[in-house]
Amino acid sequence: MAGALRNAGLNIEIHDDHFSQNAQDLEWLTAAGKNDWIVVTRDERIRYRVAEKHAVRRAKVRAFVLAAQGDLRAELLAEIFLKALPKIRRTVKQRKPPFIAKISRDGNVTLLEF
Repeated sequence: MAGALRNAGLNIEIHDDHFSQNAQDLEWLTAAGKNDWIVVTRDERIRYRVAEKHAVRRAKVRAFVLAAQGDLRAELLAEIFLKALPKIRRTVKQRKPPFIAKISRDGNVTLLEF
């Protein structure tokens, strides 16, 4: 997915380039907020877990959850993300952090309560 997004001109940071695969969510969410990175995840449960919700709030994280069901190929996930990109950019511009938003398979972006 990262390669397709880079090919589209986006600046992408990959989790595993900065953290171990088993890094705690609190660690990388805090770093994402500190570095002003926009988080893209497939973890739809992130908004329900207490520790992660607190980390998102404390670090002022801007997070987007790719909510496409199933085991989708990276190319399809990138396609969904790029379809939603104008709405993602609008959300980032209009909404102050912290927030969590869902990217649907059809490219819609919806802010989530957390």
